Amino acid sequence: MTAAPLRAVRCLVEGRVQGVAFRAFARDKARALGLVGFVRNLPDGRVEAVAAGSDEGIAEFRRWLREDGSPYGRVSRVECGPAELPGSLADFDVRR
Repeated sequence: MTAAPLRAVRCLVEGRVQGVAFRAFARDKARALGLVGFVRNLPDGRVEAVAAGSDEGIAEFRRWLREDGSPYGRVSRVECGPAELPGSLADFDVRR
């Protein structure tokens, strides 16, 4: 039996998402869902998350980005689209 293929998405999160531990919360949620990828702050104030994993894991992560996120922040908008599968990633990390 072969493993299900991984799907990857890139999400841009807007709102009060920098300086509120959003990246750390996103990392922890992604790891709990078995996703690989990264999250990082962008110079324009948004947060970028690139995640790869099962369809179910990706769907839950997208929901979490929109509805939960950091309890100290406020998400006003999330845009997600397909992404290239990040090469040779074994974990979900915070990038600077």
